[in-house]
Amino acid sequence: MAKERKIVITPTLIIMAAGIGSRYGGLKQIDPVGPNGELIIDYSIYDAVNAGFGRVIFLITDELDAPFKEMIGDRIAQLIPVGYAYQRLDDMPDGFTPPAGRIKPWGTAHAVNCCRELIDGPFAVINADDFYGRDAFVKVCGFLKNEPRDGGKYHCCMAGYLIENTLTEHGHVARGVCQVSEDGILTGVTERTRVEHRDGGAAYTEDGERFIPIAPGTVVSMNFWGFPAEITREFEPMFRRFLLDEKNDPLKSEFLLPSAVNELLSVGLADVSVLRADAKWYGVTYREDKEPVKNAIYAMINAGEYPERLWAHGI
Repeated sequence: MAKERKIVITPTLIIMAAGIGSRYGGLKQIDPVGPNGELIIDYSIYDAVNAGFGRVIFLITDELDAPFKEMIGDRIAQLIPVGYAYQRLDDMPDGFTPPAGRIKPWGTAHAVNCCRELIDGPFAVINADDFYGRDAFVKVCGFLKNEPRDGGKYHCCMAGYLIENTLTEHGHVARGVCQVSEDGILTGVTERTRVEHRDGGAAYTEDGERFIPIAPGTVVSMNFWGFPAEITREFEPMFRRFLLDEKNDPLKSEFLLPSAVNELLSVGLADVSVLRADAKWYGVTYREDKEPVKNAIYAMINAGEYPERLWAHGI
């Protein structure tokens, strides 16, 4: 009797790099932070490949195409298979066109939908300008490789960070504040677009005047999600409903991943396992953030967590 072959699943990593970095004042996705010119993306890809991801899809804009490939894509393609998807305003469901005056991208859920033709298996999504830490990649990749296939739901995961480990000293940030059950299942995400250090802790505001504290230990999303391939069929109809919702500003509102996940949770189509990431997150939201990120990376190199020359040691 022939021995049954075990199917080896190699998840794909989508890196969302289409943002223009307006608060940072430049293309922060291609700004070096490592001792030999490494970018934050390099550390993410290094951790991802060592965790078991088998392909990278870069989600960029047409304007970023040439500089991005020159500084990142062409050399990464020598190490791991690479694909490109492009976030365009006119990538919309049939019957829709971009409203006159719309400049702002349609958001992170739209970005994932722009990758739909390249997705053929389980995949994770991260931001290009965030340093997530090796442990998060190991946990998310492990989940995707062993993704449950039982009955009727999309089984997803999210790397969850503690709010106090995710703030910048130089301004406000957007965070998805999570509600998590005792058994580690996500029950909801509330997008807070202005979170900052306030009175020794984290707080958010909706009007710029009244600040509401966020308790230490609160889990937040940093846009590190893991999904089965089949979930992509849900994004276009959700985007259509977003476009038809009169509460949304046609020039400014964004179709965001937390909102898309919330919709799937609310109708029982998905469950999301929250994978606790205890590491401190580092990101480059403002230009002043670059130096602390560089210092943190140098400290991790000195501690032996990364080689000084990232790719010279192979992957």
